[in-house]
Amino acid sequence: MSAPTSRTAIVTGSARGIGAATARKLAADGFAVAVLDLDEAACKPVVEEIEAAEGRALAVGVDVSDEQSVGAAVQRVADELGPPTVLVNNAGITRDNLLFKMSVADWDSVLNVHLRGSFLMSRAVQTYMTGAKWGRIVNLSSTSALGNRGQANYSAAKAGMQGFTKTLAIELGKFGVTVNAIAPGFIETDMTAATAERLGVTFEQFREAAAKQIPVARTGKPEDIANTVSFLVSEGAGFVSGQVIYVAGGPTD
Repeated sequence: MSAPTSRTAIVTGSARGIGAATARKLAADGFAVAVLDLDEAACKPVVEEIEAAEGRALAVGVDVSDEQSVGAAVQRVADELGPPTVLVNNAGITRDNLLFKMSVADWDSVLNVHLRGSFLMSRAVQTYMTGAKWGRIVNLSSTSALGNRGQANYSAAKAGMQGFTKTLAIELGKFGVTVNAIAPGFIETDMTAATAERLGVTFEQFREAAAKQIPVARTGKPEDIANTVSFLVSEGAGFVSGQVIYVAGGPTD
């Protein structure tokens, strides 16, 4: 379902991986898309790809964990693309380690990007959504929210995203704003490739081992998540809010 051309979407962490696939999909759906990442230059290829397909896009550099950076980025999007009424909080990092080896910096950096970043972005954008009496927020959680060895920080952040999602759904629903979360399973991205390297196996070995544990017998692609985002921000999903959708190729515990 195409969105009116007046609608603008922001996707954080969208220079690559799930974020880039989501930005491309939302542009194809008719949204003007702000491609946000820490490095603005890294966003340019995604913007160029969208523009080559006759879409509208803007590259914006932002540190989602910094209040002033977020405020400036959202204002720039509103000025150059239009008031943002769709937000996909996708920006994330990993600093994996077992608890006894995990530093305070490892803990703080992961929580800051995922949770503080999603809070700051949502707070900045909700003004435009409530004013329009229409909005969509999609937060990226993970199956790691259920617990994953070596990821105390990441698991805590992704579980926190689910509580954050449900609370915003309650607060913003009366303004015509839905808030949902997607919890991906194994998705083929730079982040999972880095995990394979940390474990001392090739990405192909890592991917094949994961696929054997997944009922649909394959690992996920960034487009699998982008397609789910596309549904959740559509008009047709207006009665879906406060939900956590596990996109993992099978049931989760």
